[in-house]
Amino acid sequence: MAAYLFYFLVFPGLLFAAVTGGVLSWFDRKITARVQFRKGPPLLQPFYDFFKLLLVKETIIPKNGSPVTFLLAPVFGLFGATTAAVFILLPLFNITTGFRGDLLVIFYLLTIPSFSWILGAVASGNPLAAVGGSREMKLILSYELTFLLVIAGVIAKSGQSFDLYSIIQIQKDGAPFIGSISGVLLFIAGIFCIQAKLGLVPFDMAEAETELAEGSFIEYSGPPYAIIKLTKYIMLLILPCLIAAMLMKGFNLTGINILWAVLKVAGIVLLLTLIRNTNPRIRIKQAISFFMIWMNLIVVTAIVLAFFGL
Repeated sequence: MAAYLFYFLVFPGLLFAAVTGGVLSWFDRKITARVQFRKGPPLLQPFYDFFKLLLVKETIIPKNGSPVTFLLAPVFGLFGATTAAVFILLPLFNITTGFRGDLLVIFYLLTIPSFSWILGAVASGNPLAAVGGSREMKLILSYELTFLLVIAGVIAKSGQSFDLYSIIQIQKDGAPFIGSISGVLLFIAGIFCIQAKLGLVPFDMAEAETELAEGSFIEYSGPPYAIIKLTKYIMLLILPCLIAAMLMKGFNLTGINILWAVLKVAGIVLLLTLIRNTNPRIRIKQAISFFMIWMNLIVVTAIVLAFFGL
């Protein structure tokens, strides 16, 4: 029991994922600044932002909302992200315990933060938050099907293996899945699904600062908003790690390979950042069509190719 609490709270769970995710958030902001010909923030800026919200800013409860649901929603989202982090990072770090989950468990855990933000938006009683929550729900219904199909494609390529640890070992014994045509197609669809899950441009219509003034999070401040920030840091780490595990042979944490593992995650985050900074926000109708038609078509093609060994 003590070991499981350590995995959840310290490594590779809450503390490790939050700190590493904060560093990746700085990397994302630094690259964004460079693209825009700015200097960018210092390395510790994400942590300054978090602790300022946690320790300095006041928590304001919406007058017309449901206080209990409004305050518990971010905690629920953080729990889902942290549990997903444990299930994803344990096999990546080659830690074999009974505390393991298959890809379907991870899939459902990764939906918890999005649903918690919708719950918090509705509980706030703010009409702009409700619009943001509505957009988030429509977006979830579109990209989650694509993401589930990506997972199905990985399962097909691994010989019907659902366990993430086994999928990594299959790639280590052979070749990374991304080295095939179907693997490249799954990677493309997976990247866009991650972009939507993280609420990054062009799929940030649920927050849309210029239209909805942060949308789903408009009423959040102080410690509850700090928890939301922390959840986003963790998601920024574990989603690229999941792609690396499913399609890029995971990590080999020995010698110079440690640097290669870091570069895998940093490279995926860099790709997400470049997509974010070179595309405009699209309308929710366009996002639904993009995933339901084009991304699903790409993934179904990849699954068919996977059955033919391509």
